Parts: sequence; structure tokens; C-alpha cells
Amino acid sequence: METIKQWLYENPTFYSVIKYLLIVALILLGIQFIRKFLKHNIENTVVRYKSQKGIEIIGYVVLIMLSFFYFSGSIKDFTLAIGLFTAGIAFTLQELILSIAGSVYIFVVKVYKPGDRIEINGIKGDVIDVDSIYTTMMEIGQWVTSDNYSGRIVKLSNAFVFKGPIYNYSQDFPFIWDEFNLPIRYESDVDLAKTIVIKIASEILSEYTANSKAQWSEIVNKYYIEDAQLDPTLAIKLTDNWIEFNLRYIVDYKKRRITKHSLNDRIRKAFEATNGKVILASSTLELIKIPELKIDLKQTNT
Repeated sequence: METIKQWLYENPTFYSVIKYLLIVALILLGIQFIRKFLKHNIENTVVRYKSQKGIEIIGYVVLIMLSFFYFSGSIKDFTLAIGLFTAGIAFTLQELILSIAGSVYIFVVKVYKPGDRIEINGIKGDVIDVDSIYTTMMEIGQWVTSDNYSGRIVKLSNAFVFKGPIYNYSQDFPFIWDEFNLPIRYESDVDLAKTIVIKIASEILSEYTANSKAQWSEIVNKYYIEDAQLDPTLAIKLTDNWIEFNLRYIVDYKKRRITKHSLNDRIRKAFEATNGKVILASSTLELIKIPELKIDLKQTNT
């Protein structure tokens, strides 16, 4: 024991580093203890989440301030020591540093927040948590169609906010444009079909259209962007096989699949109710007439 004390006395720098690491460990343990305490004692989800994040940020600020004052008062060659220390940390923990910087960027710039639906690094999902290192998402898509949850929870490094585009489906304007095509036979009553499609689309989408117009005006005022058509629109294209109706409309980003289902189902029933005036086309082969075959049995027997 005396030998260790003597060695530490002869190496004050090493002693200071060990002491500093112990203090850092105690602070980190204190942060985790407070976070767990808040988690088990605050019932409101929003308040609990924000308070935990607040404690985490405060803890990192305390660590930064402690590091500055501790080393500046204990090491004579402060500039050299900090330079070497920073270079080593930056090289070995560059991904971690980028992740922490990314978390600060996410909160300050408000790139996204829990509850937003985003796509980042080719992964699409709903953000369910953002901590100092990772963004946690409930994944959408992959082996399931449309905007359904796959059931997988994805943890993505916050460093990716600096490495590529981030698609936010819900920030500022929680609506998206969607469309689908309807093939109509040439012998159908095209004007009647147009009337049916526009009427049904206007009825089903009226709430989305009204709400989106109010929010779109705010987007136009906030960003350098041109005005857009928010009412359902129908475009017609002539093909070799049928008349193609393209219905384009705006919808809540979380209700794209169910809205498309409602539109298709209502339009199908309305077309069937026209008693053949409007008929959906398909790419199936239609056999009009079977050619006549004449076989001479006498000539075959001879």
C-alpha cells in the first residue's frame, strides 16, 4: 500500500487522471439512477420522457464543465494534454462523437421528434425514442406492403443525420400525395365514369382536403415553395388496350392504405351499379370466336 501511495505521489498526472475517471463514473451512475427514478415515479408519458432527456443533457453539460476546470487546474501543460487527448478521442470514438453531435443537432434544429414518421438511411418507420446516441424506430414496410409495421424495432446511430437525406412525413405538413390508376374499357361511358370517380373522391377525402389547405398555406408562408393543387384531380390517358384514369389526391400520412382501400371499394361498387355503362378493363385474353374445323373422316381412313 505504501509503495502504491509513493508511486502515485511521484506520478501526479496519472493520479489526476484516475481521480477524474472515478468522478466521471460517479456522475454517469448518478444520471442513470435519476433517470430510473423518474421513469418509475412519473406517470405522464410526455413529462417522463422530457424529464429523462433533460437530466441526460444536464449530466453531459456538467461533465464538460468539470473536465475543463479539472484539467485546467491540475495539469501544467494543459494545451498539449487536451490536444493529445482530443485527437485520440476523435480518432478512436469518431462514430460516438458524431452520434452525440447528431443528437444535439436533432434537438436544436428539430429535424424530427418522437412520434414523427421518417425515412433515413433507407429505413422507414415511426420514431419512438431519441437518446444521446441512437434514434429508435418502429419499422414500416420491408416484407409487408404499404405503410404497415413490420414488428421490428430499429436502432439507428444519430450520426446518420450528417450522412444523407432525412425524409419526414409528418413535420409541418402531415399529409402526402397518393395516386392509383383505373383501367376503363373504351366502350364505357367515360363522362359518367369521370363523374363517379370525382364525386366519390371528393366525399371520402373532404376532411383531408380541408385540413391540408389550412396547413399548406402556413408551409407556403414559411418556405420558398409554390402553391399546389390539394383537391382530388383526375387525369386521363389513352392506351392500346383501355382508357387509363389516374386519380391523385392528398391524404393523412398514417391513413394512406385504408383510404386507398375505401376509394377502390366505393368506385368498384359504383361502376357495378351502372349496369354495364362503365366497365373496368383488364389484360386478360378475350376469345371472341372459335374457328370452325372441318375433318374429312373418309379421307383419313383411306
